[in-house]
Amino acid sequence: MITSLIYLKPRDWGVRIVRYLHSWWAMLHLGAVALVMAMSPSTWHRGNRLATSRYIYAGTWAVLPWFTLLTALISLVIIRIVLVTAQSYGLSRYALEMMVRVLVLELIPLSAAMFAALRAGMAFDANAMGLAAEGVAPGDAAEAALRRVRRDLVPQVIANAFSVLSLAMVSTVIVLVLAYLNVYGLSPWGLSDYTRTVGRVFDPTVTLGFVFKTVLFGLAVAVIPSAAILDMLRQRRRYRSNVQPGALRLLFVLLLIEASSLAVKYI
Repeated sequence: MITSLIYLKPRDWGVRIVRYLHSWWAMLHLGAVALVMAMSPSTWHRGNRLATSRYIYAGTWAVLPWFTLLTALISLVIIRIVLVTAQSYGLSRYALEMMVRVLVLELIPLSAAMFAALRAGMAFDANAMGLAAEGVAPGDAAEAALRRVRRDLVPQVIANAFSVLSLAMVSTVIVLVLAYLNVYGLSPWGLSDYTRTVGRVFDPTVTLGFVFKTVLFGLAVAVIPSAAILDMLRQRRRYRSNVQPGALRLLFVLLLIEASSLAVKYI
């Protein structure tokens, strides 16, 4: 936004700022409409159910094993680093709680949201994206693209939100198991201490905040790229950037949600 204002004449700043604010409002409006449509029984006819299942498979089930494996490997490295460092400073009793707070509460939901955005959210509609990138101006083509995007909106919003929640929850279980094995080994005698420590971290307030943050991540991944492509098609604008539509805005919103969560919990 600020960068684009540098290349404009001062008299055009007002128009660009108004257009920018309008795009944010259109994004919020699209999210609200998608949520209302998702909860409406009339939306769930056979075609929408089949489309939603296809998007869920492509955005979640097809990538779940690879994402889980990658998360487990990276988490294992971080767990070992935290455990060895805590032992060297005589702080072993705090190692498990630190691993749960850093990995489970903060890193896993954010990484799941970014992975889902790269895998599914940014590829909202490849055909519509192609039309916008090529600057297809004829009314019939643009209107057809808009109808296609609207038709697929609710299934993709639900599938992308479900993808973030699923990837985060499955990875959380895997990381909790890895943390136990690294701290206590295969012995079952550490289970009581382990559950007590994890339960102390996941008190009701923290658990609700964790779920709410993950849901917000899912909605952001689902709505922001869709809104960016719809806005581009609606205004018949040629897409000239190498960055995917809505990518920077999505990154900003994800970091804003994460920063707000940290501020509420620790400040």
